[in-house]
Amino acid sequence: MRPDRPIRVLVIDDSPSNRRAITAMLESAPGIEVLDRAADGEEGLKKAIALKPDCITLDLEMPRIDGYSFLRLINSRAPTPVIVLSSYGHPSDVFKALQLGAFDFVAKPATADKAGLELVRAELIAKVRASAFAKKPMPERGGMGPFHTPSVFPVAVTPPTVKRPTKPVSVDTPTIVAIGASTGGPPAVQKVLEALAGLPVCVLVAQHMPPRFTEAFAQRLDGALPFRVKEAQTGDLIVQGRVYIAPGGEQLELGERDGQRVAIVSRPQPTDAFAPSADKLFFSVAKLAKSMARGVVLTGMGNDGAKGVKALLASGAEVWVESQETAVVFGMPEAAISNGPVTRVLPLYALGPELAQAIQISRGSGNHPAFKPKK
Repeated sequence: MRPDRPIRVLVIDDSPSNRRAITAMLESAPGIEVLDRAADGEEGLKKAIALKPDCITLDLEMPRIDGYSFLRLINSRAPTPVIVLSSYGHPSDVFKALQLGAFDFVAKPATADKAGLELVRAELIAKVRASAFAKKPMPERGGMGPFHTPSVFPVAVTPPTVKRPTKPVSVDTPTIVAIGASTGGPPAVQKVLEALAGLPVCVLVAQHMPPRFTEAFAQRLDGALPFRVKEAQTGDLIVQGRVYIAPGGEQLELGERDGQRVAIVSRPQPTDAFAPSADKLFFSVAKLAKSMARGVVLTGMGNDGAKGVKALLASGAEVWVESQETAVVFGMPEAAISNGPVTRVLPLYALGPELAQAIQISRGSGNHPAFKPKK
């Protein structure tokens, strides 16, 4: 997209009132233009191919061609960043859409009050603007999604600095892996977790996502991975083979109770810019886990996690960052790198496997028994 013209958006929704509302939201923001509107997936596909918009907003439930079929077709014929508008009543639909290549999603408000509509408007505008940093598909490696940020400037990759212990670390004390992610994060988080399966780790995830969607995200991962994955609750034990997802709209931190490390979930403070917040999670992990922790910053817009990365590095923990090559949006990784020197900067297809290898080495053994099956 040229910087001298607005972001051109195609709105696809079978509801005339929704099309009008989405158009009004978008055109209330400078630098965004609604190029056209379509009432179903078939009409939307024709207009998308003919008009070549910079971004598309998409309803999933439509006649003739539904949203899922539209995503398959548009990504094979004319790849374009697609932002799905999804109901709170069907959070699992979002993850299917993301798996099919949607750029991001916005949850429709449960009630059409002024405050709820304003939140949706602000989020939709921010994500449409973020889509301007996506580029056309690159050669895929390791099952990556279709959109990646352009290579505007080089990123220095720091060689690994893995410390070998003098004796093996007990598997009773898991390595804590704290992950922060936003736009493009759900499939990226899953890729990293797949690589860590079988290792003595406990993973805490701060993925920017609204309430209810984080629960569906945890359930999806739980069914796809050998980890036991759940939306975090205060008091969840930090033990190997567990993954805790920060609840949407709340904060997840590492804490201690009765001599045991546990997850702590709390309501956000008025000063918190994000909830869940990677910064909050990273600060708590740096304080308690120190060199036994690994911080991971994946794709996302904004700078959440940058301050926490600095705390992790100061505590002796390693920080691994997704590179610009594969990040859907390079905002969070770029901000983390600016607070470096981070341990590694790697494309997603290499980050998980190399992190797993480094954890094995750091614990004094190249082999660890896989944890027991989920019960």
